[in-house]
Amino acid sequence: MTVRVTGKVVTPAGVIRQGCVEINGERITAVAEYPSVRDGYWILPGFVDMHTHGGGGHTFTTGDADQARAAAGFHLRHGTTTLLASLVSSPFELMRAATTAYRPLVTEGVLAGIHFEGPYLAAARCGAQNPAYLRDPSTDELTELLGLGHGTIRMVTLAPERDGATAAVKLLAAHGVVSAIGHTDATYEQTQAAIAAGASVATHLFNGMRPVHHREPGPVVALLEAPSVVCELVADGVHLHDGMLGYVTTTAGVDRAALITDAMAAAGMPDGEYELGGQTVTVTTGVARLANDGAIAGSTLTMDAALRHAVATGIAVPEAARMVATTPARAIGLGDRVGALAPGLRADLVVLDDDLNVVRVMRAGSWLDQ
Repeated sequence: MTVRVTGKVVTPAGVIRQGCVEINGERITAVAEYPSVRDGYWILPGFVDMHTHGGGGHTFTTGDADQARAAAGFHLRHGTTTLLASLVSSPFELMRAATTAYRPLVTEGVLAGIHFEGPYLAAARCGAQNPAYLRDPSTDELTELLGLGHGTIRMVTLAPERDGATAAVKLLAAHGVVSAIGHTDATYEQTQAAIAAGASVATHLFNGMRPVHHREPGPVVALLEAPSVVCELVADGVHLHDGMLGYVTTTAGVDRAALITDAMAAAGMPDGEYELGGQTVTVTTGVARLANDGAIAGSTLTMDAALRHAVATGIAVPEAARMVATTPARAIGLGDRVGALAPGLRADLVVLDDDLNVVRVMRAGSWLDQ
């Protein structure tokens, strides 16, 4: 049976003001102008969050499958139809356990894969990562995890200056896994070397990175200028000044700028104390910080809120839609399946009112509220 969703349809080519998305089963079969439509709701592709640690009081960071399912369900209600379960720096035993636990959820489609943010990070830029678990990249560890996961692992964040980083990037690339550069004190040249080896994502650009200096550009400039690198951005007004959000969007372009939440369990929850990677996090007025030193500890963001924030700074809705769906989908190798309203792709879409609040969510051709 064909289902038609009508309104202001946002496609990769722009907005069809009187548009219609036709769906049969789990797939989009057509996207076209529908003259009888009278300026309805916004219809955007389902959001793709390539970096989130949890939400709704649930976390991805402990390797608990029930927690992961609940966290994914929370973000689905906010329009995120595809996400990676991001862990933080952990002992190898937890990385193994999480890979095994989350593999069935990836097979089922609850998760699109795992993102290991660490533990191969720089102590000088670890931010809210637990320094007790930081270590040099290990191809032995990664090889074992890749074998356990059978495609479950989709992205690994590492610091390119650590011993063994280049070998790790090459190993991951050979297995079709994205290498991301983050929590790094690398020089400009070390960052360039990692990009040449195959790294293709900047983990929350600016945050957890050596800052730009006119005599040592550092990782930020190397990542921004590399045409092969997609830059993650946390659009919450806390991680980045809005001027920086606009600067990167203009400099890199929306095809290289991906909005993420970097959310933790506290997303959608009241202020209070939470846990992240074995450390206490205090959330005050929605801002998450480590209790011991005040470092920003992820966010309480959702992708619909990130979209609204980006649009409020002056980014047009079609460009913001690319940043929350099309660009991240391509960055993690899923651009041929999700991330746009186009025939042949999975029927994932979000219906938004004129204030960009979520009205309905469809995933794989089924409405969430059915």
